[in-house]
Amino acid sequence: MSANDLREKTPDQLREQLTELKKEQFNLRFQQATGQLENPARMRTARREAARVLTVLNEKAASAAE
Repeated sequence: MSANDLREKTPDQLREQLTELKKEQFNLRFQQATGQLENPARMRTARREAARVLTVLNEKAASAAE
């Protein structure tokens, strides 16, 4: 998902998506530890998506504080 798509969402939607991504990261780490991970590249993608969501959340918080 691109940053422009994320900017259209509300902060509550972004927090919900961040929670889902954190759960996915946990599950991917668990799969990797047990040797069941099929797509190792998904770990990197999930981590970057979470960072992207956090960036947009911080931007919205900064603009609201002004």
